[in-house]
Amino acid sequence: MATQSPFLKKPLYVSLAAALLTPVVHAQQTSNANQDIEEMIVTATRSEKPLSQIPNTVTLIGQQDLIQQIGVNNDLSTILGNLIPSFSPSRQKMTSAGESLRGRDPLYMVDGVPQSNPLRDGSRDGHTIDPLMLERIEVIHGANAIHGMGASGGIINMITRRPSDDWQQSVRLDGVGQSEDVSESLGYGASYTLSGRSGNVDFLGSANYRSSGISYDANGEVIGFDNAQGDTMDSETLNLFVKAGYEWNDQRIELTINDFDVSGNSDWVAVDGDVANGIPTTAREEKFPGKPVSNEITMFSASYSNAEILGHSLRVQAFDQEFAGTYGGGTFATYADPALGGTVFDQSQNNSNKRGVKLTLAKDNIAGSELSIIYGADFLNDETYQMLVLSGRDWVPKTNYENLALFAQFEYTGVDKLTLTAGARREDSSLDVDDFTTLYSYNGGQFVRGGSPEFSDTLANIGATYQITDQWRLFANFSEGFSMPDVGRVLRGINVPNQDVESFLNLEPIVTDNAEFGFEFDNDVVSAQLSYYASESDFGQRLQANADGIFAVKREKTEIEGFEFRSQWNVSMSDVLGLRYANTDGEYDSDGDNRVDTDLGGSNMSPNRVNISWERNWSGALNTRLQINIVQDREFENSAGVQTAEFDGYTTVDLFAEYLADFGQWRLGLQNLTNEDYFTYYSQTQGSNARNFKGIGRSVSLSWNMQF
Repeated sequence: MATQSPFLKKPLYVSLAAALLTPVVHAQQTSNANQDIEEMIVTATRSEKPLSQIPNTVTLIGQQDLIQQIGVNNDLSTILGNLIPSFSPSRQKMTSAGESLRGRDPLYMVDGVPQSNPLRDGSRDGHTIDPLMLERIEVIHGANAIHGMGASGGIINMITRRPSDDWQQSVRLDGVGQSEDVSESLGYGASYTLSGRSGNVDFLGSANYRSSGISYDANGEVIGFDNAQGDTMDSETLNLFVKAGYEWNDQRIELTINDFDVSGNSDWVAVDGDVANGIPTTAREEKFPGKPVSNEITMFSASYSNAEILGHSLRVQAFDQEFAGTYGGGTFATYADPALGGTVFDQSQNNSNKRGVKLTLAKDNIAGSELSIIYGADFLNDETYQMLVLSGRDWVPKTNYENLALFAQFEYTGVDKLTLTAGARREDSSLDVDDFTTLYSYNGGQFVRGGSPEFSDTLANIGATYQITDQWRLFANFSEGFSMPDVGRVLRGINVPNQDVESFLNLEPIVTDNAEFGFEFDNDVVSAQLSYYASESDFGQRLQANADGIFAVKREKTEIEGFEFRSQWNVSMSDVLGLRYANTDGEYDSDGDNRVDTDLGGSNMSPNRVNISWERNWSGALNTRLQINIVQDREFENSAGVQTAEFDGYTTVDLFAEYLADFGQWRLGLQNLTNEDYFTYYSQTQGSNARNFKGIGRSVSLSWNMQF
């Protein structure tokens, strides 16, 4: 609702002046009540320590959690939403536009390598690696500068699988379908992995192929295709992955290569629905023109680590990631040009090449004290552009971004039961853009003078945790995050003359202040965490759809606040109950008076949500998980208190079962068990007749895995 809360009426620094950095650690232990979290190592915080010692808010989605969720649906956004209620409901498409963490965009990474493309955010971040290649996912909540640019909502670091100690092979076969039409809905996959160690050398190689069918809603109707933004229905996916390492003494060299390609078959065309009359978008079988929609990613990462060098531990990582995302074509008004005959069928492709080096050093007990430090430097080069592939025109000019950052983080444990942390990160960035001319549709095409604007900022964090008793802990934190706006959207949308890149205000970086405080309880039977958080950007970023459905960037003051509750009850040695709830509200300044007054829309703000789960080990061979997702109603109001949009919530139920047999592991997944009929969150809040999609009806997945 647009009515301001007491918090939003005050500046962030006044409301939370006493907040400190070091949020509490939260482990997502949904899969095994006896899981030993002390052995889990988290790398997203730049230091490799047991999870229980990490002074940051971290949700860990472990191996068994991934197995269960993939067994129901292998869409990464769906997996995150099932386990993290402050993450937006999945659009169930190739695009992740509008999916946020705590109301802001997270930074996606694979083994610390950035996958997000903030300079021209094509919203394909969730489709750069197959979840089968992952060992775990580490999620840091809230804006931070741990890995530099892009983490205004937090960090989603996908950690890839490690080689096994003994040589082994693994084969996995799976299928998914729906009763409405098994042949059309049938999807299937096959995966092969070879892993092992010989002396000081270890190796893991994996190949995964998947063919996806179409999906039906609860009424047996074909769900509409998003031919423009991209769809995972009727698609083919191939993921090739290699990781090799060499260890000696306390040192290790590691090379990782990931090649991922998901491409649509272009065999279905969307049939518009009718939002006003509640008619969903469907599809008919017909060849869609142009090049297939696709995501093509190739990532190289090389790292060197040394556990003991001059009293420090050292890690150096160099990486290169090439991304090409092709979108579906159309005769959009944006593509029209009299020089090409007026109406033009065209389609765009985002291209980004990211190269970087990360240097991290850590030292404990400086001069014999209780003070430790983590420090280092990061370098990133990101070259991004967007082209129209059929006519050869540039939609977004080539943009070259360079960033050098120095950082240091201190931790002091010299006071009984109290941990203090403080740190800073210095960001120095430059953006280089040549002269360019926008498309004709932008007021006849505008010549824009290029330039090389430079940006710099020092981002601070400070925080504390206090262990009241063995079971109770308090925490508070304040941190700042740094990101660039969607430069591509901003530049391509210039429609007035005499603009130049050097002085264009909308290119200023986004600095987000984030604060959080709360408590944690754990007595080995029941664990719970309640946290309140707030974030503010004086010059933020909001997405707003134009008449043609293409989003534009609005730079405005934004404020977000909310709270999360998480609990787990080990009812018995066999049963675990979980309850998670997230409530988020956000507003932006609609009239430029430096006061927020209007609700953030569905493309920027997730609904409130409850996640409930029950896990049971029926025997040593059989275990199950029942999960319920309750996505609650939401209304959106403008500054005058007039309702501008609403969302009718829904409840879905999923069931997973795993049976460990002598001849492999059998896994059964039932998604939307009760066959709930609903329109997706995106469709209700930001959709159109062309994107009035319903959610997937009941589907059945079956997989078999064998190691030998």
